Amino acid sequence: MATEQVTSSSSKTGGSPRASKGITTSSTAEYFSKNLQQVGFSSQTKAVLTTLKEAVDNALDACEEHGILPEIEVFVEKAGAGSLKNSDQIRIRVEDNGPGIEPDDVPKVFGEYLASSKFGRGRCSRGQQGIGISAATTWAQLTSATGAKIQTKTVRMRKAFGATVEVDIKHNRGVLKEKTTFDWDREHGTSVEFLIDGRVQLNGEAGLLSYLNGTALVNPHLKLHYKLPELERHTVDRVTNSIPEVPEATEPHPHTMKLGEFIAHSHLFGRVKVKDWLKRGFSRVNEGTFKDLVKNGVKASFLEKSVDAANETEFKELFMSMQNTTLMAPSTKSVLSIGEDALSKSIKRLGDVDFFAVVSRKPTICDFKPVQVEVAIARLEDKSIDSDAPIQVLRFANRVPLQFDKSACAIVQAITSVNWRSYGIAQPRESLPQGPYILAVSVVSPFIKFKNASKETIDASDELVEEIRRTLIQAGQKLSKHIKKESKANELEEKLRHIEQFGPVLVEGLCRITDASKERKKRAEEGLRKLLGRDAQATEEELQKAHDHLEAQMAREAAASGGDEGFEVPVDSDAESEEEAPASRAKAKVKPAASSKKKSKK
Repeated sequence: MATEQVTSSSSKTGGSPRASKGITTSSTAEYFSKNLQQVGFSSQTKAVLTTLKEAVDNALDACEEHGILPEIEVFVEKAGAGSLKNSDQIRIRVEDNGPGIEPDDVPKVFGEYLASSKFGRGRCSRGQQGIGISAATTWAQLTSATGAKIQTKTVRMRKAFGATVEVDIKHNRGVLKEKTTFDWDREHGTSVEFLIDGRVQLNGEAGLLSYLNGTALVNPHLKLHYKLPELERHTVDRVTNSIPEVPEATEPHPHTMKLGEFIAHSHLFGRVKVKDWLKRGFSRVNEGTFKDLVKNGVKASFLEKSVDAANETEFKELFMSMQNTTLMAPSTKSVLSIGEDALSKSIKRLGDVDFFAVVSRKPTICDFKPVQVEVAIARLEDKSIDSDAPIQVLRFANRVPLQFDKSACAIVQAITSVNWRSYGIAQPRESLPQGPYILAVSVVSPFIKFKNASKETIDASDELVEEIRRTLIQAGQKLSKHIKKESKANELEEKLRHIEQFGPVLVEGLCRITDASKERKKRAEEGLRKLLGRDAQATEEELQKAHDHLEAQMAREAAASGGDEGFEVPVDSDAESEEEAPASRAKAKVKPAASSKKKSKK
């Protein structure tokens, strides 16, 4: 009615014809093109990271769904000055060995919003909504006037397909330009390249290196090559050849929905009975559930009614009865686990660590959603790190690094709620713990609730925060045991050093009082060294004698077989380094022992 009055008034007064048009509609692409900050393009730095992240996530998902061990090549370079103020023109290219994309699907994947094979499927996949990669194409189109350059090939294609994809913003569809076919030196795979305006940040929590290292950590089966500005090409090898089995999709639980979502969900199944819709569209709904619903006031005849014939009042009554009916918790079989073994191997790729602990909790239910939390904590050998600096926190949701809006995240809230001082780590009140540690927390669920469309932070529900907290406590207990063991070893070493320092004085005094011979004094000193475990010098002398004996024997054998007189025993440098490695680890754990051993040699 208000719109009619405005139109009538403007026509009488000779107003602008624009006012008479009333309310207009916009396409999905048009909305996101004007609100790209909602999907991760709020700054030039975030634009580069988001573009790279979306391309890598798509590549990993495609490889895993088709049982392919992923090998991904990342290339980022500065191509010149950008069109925006204080920006650079950045070229980002991501190549993978995935299954490839059919040419007809290329414009849908890279140029159409909400076009996704994973939308609403309830799977633990990285991408689900079909927004991110299309937003990257839109950003490239807006800042450099060119879309995404695609090269792809499937096993069934004789030649690779190439094209430039642009977004038809008015109609939310992808448009192919510069189509071509060519010979490619691979059986299958995809290459996507974007030319965008942005700024490259390499280090820091929001840096490209942090993202790539984090992605390698929670994807131990990934082989990653990357070339970034001002850095040499680097390769991160995979540490396992086991491809994670992505569980089948699961239906939502009725207790996780709101009334509007409940009604909208019914329209996805066409003309079916209400009973059939409830059984097919939700998890944990069976014949026993219908009996309970009837007891709670739902008419049995309504359950046999067609979904299309039900009105809003009937849906509301059914929804309220469903909320008051006790249902089994959702199955946890839909949750994907990284695994303690794989995570233990992968964490060593973060740098030189002298201790790490990994905890993988059993899948559980939080807010009627299946969830699994895994935690890894590592202590770095680099002691130059400021002991008063907060620990490095790596957050992951469905094996994707989260690098922004840290303080509001459920993971950080859980970390700050733990009393880390009781586990031997310094911690200011209600803050992150401090020291040379890396703390990685992974949350996996087919129904993770994020705070925004750009999926930068996990919503902090009480049940989820508590589950993360329990996992952190288990990891803290493992760390505490190691720190206490180290402390006891240091105390013992300190006592041994005191005995070692004053023992000879005691032996000297006793020998003088008892008028013992030099031979007796020598035996007493040797016995003291053995008691203290300081007979390393004797062991080294025995080892040298054995080596000399072996060298002489091999020389005699060589002379007998007509070999050269100047025969030398070759030194296996690899074997030597392998023997030195355990020694260095032991030294890192109990440093005083190493120093005192040097004293005994002197």
